[in-house]
Amino acid sequence: MFGREKIEYKTAEQVRVMRRAGLVVADAHAAVRDAIRPGVTTAELDAVAAEVIGAAGATASFLGYHGYPATLCVSVNDEIVHGIPGDRVLEPGDVVSVDCGAIVDGWHGDAAFTVVLPDADPADVALSDATEAAMWAGIAALATGERLGAVGEAIEDSVEAAGTGYGIVQEYIGHGIGSAMHQPPDVLNYRTRERGPRLRAGMCLAVEPMLTRGSRMTQVLEDDWTVVTVDGSRSAHWEHTVAIGPDGVWVLTAPDGGAQALAAHGVTVAPWE
Repeated sequence: MFGREKIEYKTAEQVRVMRRAGLVVADAHAAVRDAIRPGVTTAELDAVAAEVIGAAGATASFLGYHGYPATLCVSVNDEIVHGIPGDRVLEPGDVVSVDCGAIVDGWHGDAAFTVVLPDADPADVALSDATEAAMWAGIAALATGERLGAVGEAIEDSVEAAGTGYGIVQEYIGHGIGSAMHQPPDVLNYRTRERGPRLRAGMCLAVEPMLTRGSRMTQVLEDDWTVVTVDGSRSAHWEHTVAIGPDGVWVLTAPDGGAQALAAHGVTVAPWE
């Protein structure tokens, strides 16, 4: 696994293009957040993101990827990831995870967020909050760790600190990103004996924990895309694309570069400019 894959190290110029792609994703997220509410279909959310990406002169990373038929992945309740937008109408209290990617001049940005619609179960809100916190802990580890395995350690420690026995999905993980959406190395969301490759300037990585309120076990539905929890428990998914530069990390899909969230971890963002 680790240490055997050829990692694509980016130049400052390439990272700046990825930042442009990341901001397109951030704009698409913002538009979807504004549109998401009970009574809206997941296909309507997909159309919102498609319009934003097209208006920016960018290309959707997901549409057509291995035959995937949409711009977004919209995963609801027990759906963990890769939910295909369609005629499903969102209902009060739904847990909705939205994953989006965009390409600018051949370079990718990729990010995901989870929202819980009004009349929420507080336990679902806590699940989303814990998943987001775990993501930021993993991103902070890119700034402070020596090897990639520090990310999985930080995520697992954050999840354990939440103290509610969440399941950490293991079959679906983070990844390298750049001239392709998915590249080496794998970015695990849990602790292993492997320390992983040394963290170096030029690495760009998608950090994306997925947690469940029950078992971590998953299965794929008959559409060959949608991944759900085996026990029917609800799931949350958060993701950002992060660049490691010579002076630190830069969250390419966060409008502020990750400055506010990482400050809580004692990390100062270092744009590669």
